[in-house]
Amino acid sequence: MRRLLHHPSATLGLIVLTFVVIVAIVGLFWTPYDPYAVAPRQKFLPPDAVHLMGTDQYGRDILSRIMYGGHLTLLTGFLSIAMALSIGITFGVVGGWVGGRTDLAIVATMDILLAFPAVLLALGIVAVLGGSVTNVIVAVGIATIPVFNRVARAAVLSVTARPYVRAAVAMGCSDRQIIVRHVLPNVAGPLVVLTAITIAGAILIGSALSFLGLGAPPPEPEWGVMLNDARAYMQLGWWLTVMPGVAIALTVLALNLLGDGLRDLLDPTSRATDAHA
Repeated sequence: MRRLLHHPSATLGLIVLTFVVIVAIVGLFWTPYDPYAVAPRQKFLPPDAVHLMGTDQYGRDILSRIMYGGHLTLLTGFLSIAMALSIGITFGVVGGWVGGRTDLAIVATMDILLAFPAVLLALGIVAVLGGSVTNVIVAVGIATIPVFNRVARAAVLSVTARPYVRAAVAMGCSDRQIIVRHVLPNVAGPLVVLTAITIAGAILIGSALSFLGLGAPPPEPEWGVMLNDARAYMQLGWWLTVMPGVAIALTVLALNLLGDGLRDLLDPTSRATDAHA
C-alpha cells in the first residue's frame, strides 16, 4: 500500500474511485432530492445553486439520480467481474494443472466464447434472458470469463515448470496443497491487475446494455438508463447527457489508472525496466 500511494496515477485513480464509491453508498441513504420525484414545473433547469447538476425532462434532480443510481452501475461492474473471476480462475487452474482432455475441453469452450466480441456476447445473453440488472450482471460475467481463464491457465503452466513445484510434487504434497500454497500466490499478481482493468470494461458494457434498454428498467437512475432517457433532449439541455457521461468516464478512468499503477507495482519485469532506466 505504501508503494501504491507513491505511484501518482495509481493514487489519483484510488482517490477518484474511493470518492465515487462513497458517493454511491451515501446515495443509498441520502440524496438532496427524491431521485424518483417528478416536478413538471422544474423540468430542464440548468445547473445552479439549487440543483447543482440541473433537472431532467421530468423535473427530477440529476445529482440525486446520479448519487442513488451509482450503486446499480458499480454493482454491475463489481459483481459481474467477481463472477467471471471465480469461474475463470477455477477452470483456468484446473485445466492448466490437470491437462489432457480436461484442459482441451476447457480451452475449446473458452475459444468459442472468445469468438464473439464481449459486447455482442453479453447483448445476446441479455436478449435471451430478458432485460434486468441481474441478467446484465450474468451476461457481462459470462462474456469476461475467458479473459481470466486464459491468464490463470497461462500462469499455472509457467509456475508448474518451476523447481519448487516439482519438489513439492516429489515430496508427496497433494494437488490441493500445491495449488493453494504455490500456484495461486504466483497467479494473484496478474489477476489483481486484470481485475481492476476489467471492472472498467464491465461498467462500460453494463452501461451500454442499459443504454440500449436491456439493463435496468426506467425509471431506475442507472447511469446508462439516464443517458438513454436524455438522448432525445440533448438540444434542450447539455447537462442531461454530460452529467451521467462524466460519472461513467471518471469511474472508468479511475479504474484504469489504478490498474496501470498495480501493474507497475506487481509486475517484476516492469519494475526491473524502470530501475534500469
